[in-house]
Amino acid sequence: MSSVQEALKNRSSKRAYLDKTVPKKTIEKILLAAQNTPSGANMQPWVTYAVSDKATLKKVGDAIIETMNSGVENDQFIQYYPLKWVNPYKKRRIVTGAGLYKLMGVDRKDNETRIKMWHDNFRWFGASNVIFVFTHKANIDGAQGVLLDCGAYMQSIMLAAQELGISSCPQGSTTEFGRIVARELGVSDNLALLYSVVLGYEDKDAKINSYQPERVALDESVTFID
Repeated sequence: MSSVQEALKNRSSKRAYLDKTVPKKTIEKILLAAQNTPSGANMQPWVTYAVSDKATLKKVGDAIIETMNSGVENDQFIQYYPLKWVNPYKKRRIVTGAGLYKLMGVDRKDNETRIKMWHDNFRWFGASNVIFVFTHKANIDGAQGVLLDCGAYMQSIMLAAQELGISSCPQGSTTEFGRIVARELGVSDNLALLYSVVLGYEDKDAKINSYQPERVALDESVTFID
């Protein structure tokens, strides 16, 4: 059993999984732990769909890929990425992406392979468990606090999973096609998708899972006032 600090240090986003379903009792244990995440006014604004049905996941993924292939860039409830990238965040994004493609031997001009790797997001990297987190639309109508609370909830899910030996990958990619996900899952019209988290058993032989993007030094992001 890992400590919180060990889980934070050792967890990384895995992009290749074994064809092995995480037991429902384990998923329940992870989500029960995540229920303790603090939230403003104890709103607990997350509405969670834990999907382990392969046919459902395939249907959702197929719909997203079909939408992408039709030329639609996004169909989202919230804007996940910045509309205007500025440094140092733009540079970090470029370095992270370039490092992953370099590891996998993908040329910058190899659009076909790059697109396939992007589609892998919606094949859930081969995993059989995906957690989709929604909130009521009213919660994000002119307000952003719930996004912070649900982000903390996502972190809780991943740390609880790490403690139990379950790997994870948070997905902003599904945020960009949140309306497609909501439609295919048949959720209530008053819900908006915020993100998804893939959970599963990592394929330790997969080269892509060795990728560890660098973290900036503490003094680049923290100011101490003593």
